Amino acid sequence: MGVVDDLARAREAYERRDWVRAYDLLSGAEDTEGPAPTAHDFAQLATAAYLLGRHNDCVQALQRAYQGHLAAGRRLEAVRAGFWLAMVLLEAGEDAVSSGWAARSQRLLDEVPGDVVEQGYLLTHTMMRRIFSGELAPALDLALEVTSYGRRFNDPDLLANGLNAQGRMLLYAGQVPEGLALLDEAMIGLSTGEVSPLFAGQIYCSLIEACQEVSDLGRMTQWTRALTSWVDAQPGLIAFAGQCAVHRGQIMRMQGAYADALDELARAAERYLAAGTPAPAGIAYAECGEVRRIRGELDAADGAYEQASSYGFEPQPGLALLWLARGRTTAAVNAVQRLLDEPRDPVHRSQLLPGAVEVLLEAGRVEAAAAASDELTALADAFGCEGLRGRALHARAQCLLAADEPGAAATAARGAEGVWRGLTAPYEVARAQVLLGRALRQLGDEDSATSELARARRAFQDLGARPAEQVAAALLGPVRPGGLTEREVEVLRLVASGRSNPEIAAALVLSDKTVARHLSNIFTKLDVSSRTAAAAYAFENRLL
Repeated sequence: MGVVDDLARAREAYERRDWVRAYDLLSGAEDTEGPAPTAHDFAQLATAAYLLGRHNDCVQALQRAYQGHLAAGRRLEAVRAGFWLAMVLLEAGEDAVSSGWAARSQRLLDEVPGDVVEQGYLLTHTMMRRIFSGELAPALDLALEVTSYGRRFNDPDLLANGLNAQGRMLLYAGQVPEGLALLDEAMIGLSTGEVSPLFAGQIYCSLIEACQEVSDLGRMTQWTRALTSWVDAQPGLIAFAGQCAVHRGQIMRMQGAYADALDELARAAERYLAAGTPAPAGIAYAECGEVRRIRGELDAADGAYEQASSYGFEPQPGLALLWLARGRTTAAVNAVQRLLDEPRDPVHRSQLLPGAVEVLLEAGRVEAAAAASDELTALADAFGCEGLRGRALHARAQCLLAADEPGAAATAARGAEGVWRGLTAPYEVARAQVLLGRALRQLGDEDSATSELARARRAFQDLGARPAEQVAAALLGPVRPGGLTEREVEVLRLVASGRSNPEIAAALVLSDKTVARHLSNIFTKLDVSSRTAAAAYAFENRLL
């Protein structure tokens, strides 16, 4: 009776998703006298082991489930066990063994007459292999087939998995609104609890990762809350807990809670290692690097980026921005140019471009930066995601300032500020305020410029973003004589050095017309009527 009771308690624990209890009872059932665990019990043990990060136990239990079902003549159940063996091994990087189990399961299924739902599961394995190898077009075709099986056989797992894969493939093809609509549909099965735990965890993480990639930060925040609730409702869960922590850390970073973000990201790395899946820890370390860089902890940022690289994750463009902060401009430009030249799908291109614009502008490559900004704007328009729109507006404002178009720059900066305020992203709000302050200063509205820059500086102080605070403080430094803008001072210095308008235009990468406009403004503000008088003013006020 004791063994029977233990098995009953194990099955009950499994149903209420108490994975630790289910694992303990099921894994010890064979060592006691009484009825042996069934193939179904071994399948449940495999699920519990997987969710607790016990890879080897999961594989062994699935093998026992396969053998038990096959010995009892339950071919379709054996195919299911073989499918999960193939999936678990594929995820662990054991491609050859995974393919062997998939082939064995397919041969077994070929002996079953008619079309059955298990074929949809084996197609899922093939689809995932295509995705992992970067063969996105055939993966999309397979996703359509998997979705079809899910609909025809009323199978929530296949339906959600197929919709998720379709959505991800459409994102990478640049069809972002269509892809997000499919991801929303896949989410329905998760929110209603229809999808089984293994698929649910995988799909939750995939959906949130997709939102992060296309900068749909609102959806990302909502779905991360849902994933957090799902994880917290299953005590002891190891699988998916690492990725959940990464996404929470990313949201905390966006919201300016940097200390909390670092704690959460450290937990994420620990959970990945505990689950026996160290490779994704690179993402957590890269995110740590971003937080450290924003806070001005450059050595710590360098160390975090190095850890990310050691796990096979390239922490760009964050690393290039770190090099830029350390004065390694050439290295930063070379890295960004190499990344821009590499073939990338629109989604991953959109992640690179904001940092590329910043690096190129700092290096004085205004035309290249403007081209990258235009591309980013086009992607933001096509994607329809607020986070990417905020980044595109910010990049546009930066480029317009460099091109001496302060009016248009102010409009773009205000737009960026509004987007980031709506997403509760205080660091990005303050960065947009700095751009707005610079634009207003170039327009001659010094009081408004000072107000914007002071607000930005206070925000950076509150956040602990030291490098950005120092930039704002420098811009709030002593007011330039005569109310001249930063660009007007540059022009005046060149006038005082004896340069002609065409020479000034060439030196500052401006048009002759723009130089003439600056010179007219200088004459008006200084109340002088000649270049000689303007040059004398520059000497007297130590502007050289």
